[in-house]
Amino acid sequence: MKLVTFSTGCGDTHVGIADPESETLRDLSSRLPDGLGLLDVIESWNKYEPLLKSTQDLPELSLADVKVRAPIPVPRRDIFCVGKNYRDHVVEFGRSGYDMPDRSEETPEAPVVFHKATTSVAGPYDHIEPHTAVTQELDYEAELGVIIGRGGRGISRENAFDHVWGYTIIDDFTARDLQRKHKQWLLGKSLDTHCPMGPYAVTKDEVPDPGALRVQSWVNGEARQDGQVSDLIFDIPELISTISAGITLLPGDIIATGTPAGVGIGFDPPRFVQPGDVIEISITGLGTQRNEVRAVVPA
Repeated sequence: MKLVTFSTGCGDTHVGIADPESETLRDLSSRLPDGLGLLDVIESWNKYEPLLKSTQDLPELSLADVKVRAPIPVPRRDIFCVGKNYRDHVVEFGRSGYDMPDRSEETPEAPVVFHKATTSVAGPYDHIEPHTAVTQELDYEAELGVIIGRGGRGISRENAFDHVWGYTIIDDFTARDLQRKHKQWLLGKSLDTHCPMGPYAVTKDEVPDPGALRVQSWVNGEARQDGQVSDLIFDIPELISTISAGITLLPGDIIATGTPAGVGIGFDPPRFVQPGDVIEISITGLGTQRNEVRAVVPA
């Protein structure tokens, strides 16, 4: 099923099940305790899943009439991200000069893991703040996000998918000049609104073969990225095994698995996005997010 977090004109946040074909959703509010979010549902999935199997009697809303938010608007901790995980992207990143400390086109020997702050999360149709006071080199990165269902430490490759709850879309939006200046990735990856997520959190039963998923991006309608998850250097079981080797993964944790070639710094000269540009990212069966780079008015 495709779960969404949404709000109505009243501003309250709800969890629903989306039907993209009919462009509707079923509001799950009457099935879930007041105030329960998708993170709570994932954490107690065995308890709540049976309540969500038949929803025809629940209120039906048009997706166009609600505000779809990030599936998990406030993750319990930073998002795990993986850099340089598609071979063609390793090459373009190495040639760009933004790879610190060395300009390297060599395939990593182990997963390159960093993180994005929880405050960077934005909705799938929200504006992306350009932060012109601190950066002039904005870039996009289309990625498959893996959502952990059952936590654990020391998870083996063989058991990794037993710990996956589902999948979503992540834009690992990046301030490249900050990434290069500080010679690390946290600041350049974590500016507010620089992690558009969603629109859906899709349960793993709808994705029997994650490797078959196609990851694509467009800027102002121009195709930029087009890759297959099967081309990951370090696949999903390897990432889960590596991260959990000494870190306990928790329900609702999100792992952004890496981006294919075609990002802005892959061009010569680089093609950074500007205010007014629109980035669209699509992954097979997971929907499409669409975000405009535009100043965000504080609430």
